[in-house]
Amino acid sequence: MLFGRNIKNPIKMADKGVVKWTYSTCGYCSTGCSIEIGTNAQGQPVASRGVGGADVNRGKLCLKGIFEYEVFEATGRASRPMVRDTIHEAYAPTHWDTALDKMASEIKRIQAKYGQDSFAIVSTGQILTEEFYTLGKLVRGVIGTNNYDGNTTLCMASAVSGYKRSFGSDGPPGCYEDFEHTDCLIAWGSNLPEQHPIIYWRLKEALEKRKFPVIVVDPRVTIFAQNADIHLPITPGTDVVLQNALIHVIIKEGLEDRDYINANTNGFDELAKEVENYDPTSAAKICGIDEDTIRTVARLYGKAKRAMSIWTMGINQSTHGSDGVVGINNLNLVTGNIGKPGGTSLSITGQCNAMGTREWSSCSGLPGYRALEKPEDREEIAKFWGIDPEFFPKKRGLTETDIFPAIETGEIKGLWLVATNPMTSMANTPRIRKTLEKLECLVVQDAYYDVESSQYAHIFLPAGIWAEKEGVFTNTERRVNLTRQVKQPYAESKSDMQIFNELAKRFDNGKVIRFPERPADVFEEMKQLSKGRLCDISGMSHDLIEQKRGIQWPYSEEKVADNENGSQRLYTETATFCYPDGKAKLIPLPFINNNEIPDEQFPFWLNSGRLVEHWHTRTKTGKIGNNNKFSPIPFMEMNPDAADEMGIKHQTYVRVTSRRGDAVVMAMLTQRVPRNMVFIPFHFFDCVNRLTLGLLDPYSRQPAFKQSAVAIEHVDQDFAAQLSKELRTY
Repeated sequence: MLFGRNIKNPIKMADKGVVKWTYSTCGYCSTGCSIEIGTNAQGQPVASRGVGGADVNRGKLCLKGIFEYEVFEATGRASRPMVRDTIHEAYAPTHWDTALDKMASEIKRIQAKYGQDSFAIVSTGQILTEEFYTLGKLVRGVIGTNNYDGNTTLCMASAVSGYKRSFGSDGPPGCYEDFEHTDCLIAWGSNLPEQHPIIYWRLKEALEKRKFPVIVVDPRVTIFAQNADIHLPITPGTDVVLQNALIHVIIKEGLEDRDYINANTNGFDELAKEVENYDPTSAAKICGIDEDTIRTVARLYGKAKRAMSIWTMGINQSTHGSDGVVGINNLNLVTGNIGKPGGTSLSITGQCNAMGTREWSSCSGLPGYRALEKPEDREEIAKFWGIDPEFFPKKRGLTETDIFPAIETGEIKGLWLVATNPMTSMANTPRIRKTLEKLECLVVQDAYYDVESSQYAHIFLPAGIWAEKEGVFTNTERRVNLTRQVKQPYAESKSDMQIFNELAKRFDNGKVIRFPERPADVFEEMKQLSKGRLCDISGMSHDLIEQKRGIQWPYSEEKVADNENGSQRLYTETATFCYPDGKAKLIPLPFINNNEIPDEQFPFWLNSGRLVEHWHTRTKTGKIGNNNKFSPIPFMEMNPDAADEMGIKHQTYVRVTSRRGDAVVMAMLTQRVPRNMVFIPFHFFDCVNRLTLGLLDPYSRQPAFKQSAVAIEHVDQDFAAQLSKELRTY
């Protein structure tokens, strides 16, 4: 007798008529997956697939990468430049020369009337590195404003700040292969299965070969927490307290690595004195983790031969974000877990090229991790570009989160947004809306004309996306990987680098500084400027990067001669940190609780984060049916016991209010959140960021998206359903 089917029906892949596969790197998150785009006989992208020989993803892709080929001609692609005199008028399509002439004229007018820094620029983490370098050259060497930043301030600024404070430079010191060597892993505020699925797969693959304890610190029972050995449901914003308590136990029980500390660090005595105040009993009352668990975790980490920490936005997006990163670095320095296989502090970067902007965009300084504050760095870059070093400012200007308040006060009159959408991504949306309305000139440069911030623009520049261009990205583990051009930019749109080059010609210094047209020639400039730097890429070329499926920096000319691969880790030798004496800093971290916390009026913590199917403000994934169908409308996770007390039913609409505004969402009842907390994905326009406070970290200026207080109210269901429909089709 036969059970089940006696005739097999294997799954068959549809033949999409692919005649050519083009090598690329995925343009979503920072994992850096090697991907190939298939085009048909008409040259249209019709398929995506992972690259089996690439070390990062080994043939695999997540849901976003699988359908990435659909973004090229998705609904809303911008076809022509558009201009208008006021935001109350309709846009008028125009020619490129007209739009760029108007833009250059407005920049010059504003700077002449209000000062050089009265025009600001906010960039992205999603354009190619050659484009970042070109934009930095345009801003620092041609336009000359010092108020220039990237939207990576919203996600990675605390990691950058923390690395600089501890090690003397930005740059993640570890790699994905560390999963294969570690004996203990702590994940701080990181939900890898949804945020970075392929990195999670790398971790799971390592665990299948060799079991080691995985500890997840997160106030929410994420997928990662469910699969961890230990879940620490921490009170939001108190990570520094837990870190200090772990170090307290490690030192008290003699688990620190004294030889490593003496050879590689300064400041141990001061740190040891500070953590005396964070015994597990006292710390438990603040961070919400019981004292026995604190001791258990400290012993696991301290006794492990090799231990590593990873983190994402749960650490970074906090008023203590930079301190949280320093706290992780303290923990790893004290236990000797920096620069060796399986021992590292590895920030899991956000956007596909957030590392590229950190290295080469000149947002926080000058190319190649150079500082505006250093005269020798200003002299070197000015000489290379052929301009007067006095044209450069002597220190960094305003960050993105300080640029918007400066618009409110009238200090800034013009703004250029490059592939970023603050109307959805910035905290306190009602305030941002009023801020953008005050600008005399707003330029939005984006691939999609329906990006929400374009409502307030005077000039709209249509840009090519991702594989409509050619150049490199740098991923979380410092791996530089290549994107080849699959097709020409859509309609009359131009690559971001073409736009930057054309605008430069309209300024005096743009006629002095050389702006190469070929991305490979730009990369050659970057190679020259990287020689001898931490982020040395002088041994790389576009062809070699493709051949090796990505190369990790530093990768100097000498390494090519020796036929070596890239550098997996930083700080592998004694006293090789980026401070003058070669030693890292152990920094005491007193905890000051300045979070907005729940009270009688607003009794729930508001947490926010990502979904695996969506990307940032849904500019791309919201248009892709196979991504959008999983969560097409805003929703809120709520604890069933709290919902029962309030009479809220599963999948009914509620109104969530804070001191900033309100949002209507569908309530999804789940035990993933505690009784006093709700979780809302941040991807949706006019939703969670209408509620968030966004207090800033004092070092990184990154907003605290994850520590706000809200109340929940019943709402008319018919009205809410109609509102949700309108937002869905916006």
